[in-house]
Amino acid sequence: MKAVIIDAFGGVDVLKVGEAEKPMPTEGQVLVKVFATSINRPDLVQREGKYPPPAGDSEILGLEVAGVIEALGTGVTGWQVGDRVMTLVGGGGYAEFAVAYSCHLMRIPESMSFEEAACVCESYITAFLNVFMIGEFKDSQTAILHGGGGGVNTAAIQLCRALTPASKLIVTASPAKMERVRGIGADFLINFHETPDFTEVVKEFTNKKGVDLILDHVGAKYLAPNMNSLGYKGRLVIIGVVSGIKAELNLALMMVKRQQIIGSVLRSRPVAEKGEIVAEFTRRALPKFADRSIVPIIEKVFTIDQIVDAHQMMEQDKHFGKIVLRIQ
Repeated sequence: MKAVIIDAFGGVDVLKVGEAEKPMPTEGQVLVKVFATSINRPDLVQREGKYPPPAGDSEILGLEVAGVIEALGTGVTGWQVGDRVMTLVGGGGYAEFAVAYSCHLMRIPESMSFEEAACVCESYITAFLNVFMIGEFKDSQTAILHGGGGGVNTAAIQLCRALTPASKLIVTASPAKMERVRGIGADFLINFHETPDFTEVVKEFTNKKGVDLILDHVGAKYLAPNMNSLGYKGRLVIIGVVSGIKAELNLALMMVKRQQIIGSVLRSRPVAEKGEIVAEFTRRALPKFADRSIVPIIEKVFTIDQIVDAHQMMEQDKHFGKIVLRIQ
């Protein structure tokens, strides 16, 4: 099958389109003919040799796919060859065929294209898991969402607007993306270039109460302002550490305000646990995609032969929402 392959770790120059062995589904799995996938930041980290796939998963890049079921493994029920599906995969998305566990599948609504469906699983499920399932975000609460126009952050904004319409959203963003972020539902914007310590502006916006939830992928650099911005019983959910992994923590403040710091990853969770997350997302969030309350934001669709350009766009942070890779 046609696939993006890498012979060595490194920059975008290691990405090549070539031939790889077609996978076969084992018990509880299906084979998906992939029509589209998307570029996610962990793909870049894996390309650099710093984020290996879980044991047993494909070495090929790609964490989500949208396509049609080509074949069923043993023990699979409730699905048929030809069903349009979108799914998380542990690896293997940048290829014409990929295997996925049947408990991770979601039916693509008739209203969605394959390109739109390719955006859903990694970013929107990550946002849903960490904002609603782990972060326990409720309507009328206030959150800080770091990340401006990135895939997970735009997904989080859209999900909050659809599922908790009375909530208040503070979003940090670069100047170039602030108006687009406002356009999809941010209530208050912080230019992170001008205001790296956002404590005082958050206190002003919340009348000194602080926020209920912070979704953060920055890590060390933001730990102090994050904790200072959290209110009583606030939750800080950390999903990335792009600025570093070590920082000082004021334990007394955390104790007095009964704050929580929660670390979270999706890819390495057990198969059954990811299945439970997908089932909850399907129940609560997928109807919002079906009725077009949420429409995935696509910056650009590349063909598989343009994989280098797609990775360069993400590296240069020129995208807003998702970068899609069309396979078929």
